[in-house]
Amino acid sequence: MRNIFIMYMAPGNSEQMVHYQDTVQNKVDQERIFKHISPALQYKLKNIFGNKLITVWGSEDKPGNRARFSRMVPGDDILIVEGATIKLLGKIATTAINSELSRELWQNLQGGNPRVWSLIYFIANPIEINLPFTEVNRLFRYEEKYRPQGFTSVASDKLKKFYEKYDDLYSILQRIKEGKAYEQKPIHESLQIAEEIAAPLQTADVDEILKDKELSDHIRVQWKLIHLGLKTGSKVWVPRNDQKKISQEYQFSDFETSFSAGIDIPAKYVENIDVIWKEEFRIDAAFEVEHSTAIYSGLLRFADLKVIAPNINYPLFIVAPSIRKNRVIEQIKRPAFKKLGIDKEVRYLSYEAVDDIDKFFENSSAGLNVDLFIGKSENVL
Repeated sequence: MRNIFIMYMAPGNSEQMVHYQDTVQNKVDQERIFKHISPALQYKLKNIFGNKLITVWGSEDKPGNRARFSRMVPGDDILIVEGATIKLLGKIATTAINSELSRELWQNLQGGNPRVWSLIYFIANPIEINLPFTEVNRLFRYEEKYRPQGFTSVASDKLKKFYEKYDDLYSILQRIKEGKAYEQKPIHESLQIAEEIAAPLQTADVDEILKDKELSDHIRVQWKLIHLGLKTGSKVWVPRNDQKKISQEYQFSDFETSFSAGIDIPAKYVENIDVIWKEEFRIDAAFEVEHSTAIYSGLLRFADLKVIAPNINYPLFIVAPSIRKNRVIEQIKRPAFKKLGIDKEVRYLSYEAVDDIDKFFENSSAGLNVDLFIGKSENVL
């Protein structure tokens, strides 16, 4: 059960807003941080953020703050709130108690006794969200006019009731921000969709799957999605059984070694998806490569994912040759998939579109991101 922490800033507090702009909106160059921290923490931050700027915030080292801070673990949610507005949504990447780093990042602007914000948290996946705090009140059944004070957290009893209904706060607030509906978990979480959908393979299907070209085309497209994902700056995961094949064919082995503990989805429901682009605490996109006529196999994995995490907010792609497009659409529109809303979530991406993107960005990665793949894919509705 993920903790949810809230950092409240009073409206009109000019010092807080200057610090917020300096280290949250503008983020911080790693060199400013690294000269004040241990090699072990440097390694951890590099592993999470790569070479990117880092979002950092902190609290004063008071007994109440220290107690809450000690409960922070990677993957917990953090909200930074100004008055009645949620300014920022993010995930706790890691923490440090470091007065020297505090003095480096946040100078005392008001004179008098120097203030030190030495309980420091590094924030992954930050989103400027600007939603009314009443959205949190509604989700956790606080009174409508409730406002947090200082550095606080959502009480455990309210967390328990929330997670009984919903998969995670981060996805829900993202969906609200984008004007999308969100869903409660099924009362009885069941993954029996496969029995409802699966149909026996025809002899022609089996023959086609066993062709050498079939296997090589699947690996070829899988490799292009890996290569392009790395160019977007994402980390890349593929199933362990496929890693060896890709390593042998393309002399590549820089796969993610394991799924991050900070992702709020049981690994067994995502680790066999053909290609996943991800950060330490976020999935950016998921791809199922379906060269055979048994297209529903990838859709089944997406169906399982939809049941476990109904509020996922990243794109799901079925990747198949253009000659299979009608077959893909036919499968996505099966009643059982439509019942789960898979037809609204999954997009069709052709092999030809992947080839075009790969060719265009052969010598560059500037402008390459998941939005381009969304633009090149098709909604099947």
